[in-house]
Amino acid sequence: MKRSDWRGGGSMGSGTAIIGVMTESKEHLLSLSLDELTERVLALGMPKFRAAQIMEWVYQKRAASFEEMTNLSKGDRALLGEKFAIFTSEIVRNVTSSDGTQKILLRWPATEKSPEGGLTETVMIPMDDDQCDNFGNTVVTHRRTACLSTQVGCPVKCAFCASGLEGLKENLTPGQVVEQALRLTHMLPKEGPGHRITNIVFMGMGEPLANFDTTVAALKTLMAPWAFHISGRKITVSTVGLPPQMKRFAELGLTATLAISLHAPNDELRSQIIPWAEKISITQLVDAGKYYFEKTGREVTLEYIMLDGVNTLPEHARQLATIAKLLRANVNLIYYNEVPELEFKRPTGQTMFAFQNTLRSAGVNAHVRKSRGRDIAAACGQLARQDKGKGVVQVTVSGA
Repeated sequence: MKRSDWRGGGSMGSGTAIIGVMTESKEHLLSLSLDELTERVLALGMPKFRAAQIMEWVYQKRAASFEEMTNLSKGDRALLGEKFAIFTSEIVRNVTSSDGTQKILLRWPATEKSPEGGLTETVMIPMDDDQCDNFGNTVVTHRRTACLSTQVGCPVKCAFCASGLEGLKENLTPGQVVEQALRLTHMLPKEGPGHRITNIVFMGMGEPLANFDTTVAALKTLMAPWAFHISGRKITVSTVGLPPQMKRFAELGLTATLAISLHAPNDELRSQIIPWAEKISITQLVDAGKYYFEKTGREVTLEYIMLDGVNTLPEHARQLATIAKLLRANVNLIYYNEVPELEFKRPTGQTMFAFQNTLRSAGVNAHVRKSRGRDIAAACGQLARQDKGKGVVQVTVSGA
């Protein structure tokens, strides 16, 4: 095939086809695996090793354009720029909390479902911890956790969440999920402490397992040695609980942690705050969680957002302990970040720790998660709802 004959497109491998984002007829480079990009460059008449060079420039050297790839010929750089897009999003807002948490709002190219371009959020959570090594020495770990979205809006419509207030607009593509992580990477220093993403959580806007193929494809890129090279054990996929997809995910043999967003310890209460729970019982979730452990050897985690006076009573803690012990699961207790349009309230620290103590007394490993980024519209989907203008807004919130 001549270089001038290739026009891009094609399937994304076996199984369900995933179509990459096209920007002015350009294929989204971040939706491609190394093997897929190799096929593309060979079709363009370039040598096979060119694909690895491009991936190194994009993921390790942080090139934002093909013109920056100086070990490629000028002709190749020009042709690649005609065929592919690296970044397809626009940064609409970029806000930094007093605790260092950074949240960016991205606008994607217009589609039929989102004529003005869909909005999603992604968050970088920095955490520098003192730890003791095997020899008793104190070492500082510089964790940088990226929280990624998988959908524009959310189909689940949890009663307490801003993301689902307007429902699902559309699914993101693998490249759009990967692009969020790359956007955050470009905001880190190029070297030294905290220079790279170390952890990933699929806990942004959307239900990851409702956009299954995209989530899996993005996960594989995040783990790939030619891209982010993040261990699966440092990646968490959170789901409100879709048993068939949970079991399908288990069959893939990936090492990621699966977290169930439980948020209530009984079916009656859960169906009141999570509409999808009307059709999916906790018993079904426990069964799928056990299956995941049997297949992967990885224990699931239970996520539990504390809604003051709704799911925070001592009886709720005792019921939750029973579920956690059935799954041998750790429990993460999460402070609710209030949404102005909603009536739910954030509990006090006393309520949080009393609930934790009840769980621990029952033999459950329970943690109260630190609340991060509360001063920058931390609730999932809240920043997107606040956006009313265009262009880039850089906000740094000062404070202790």
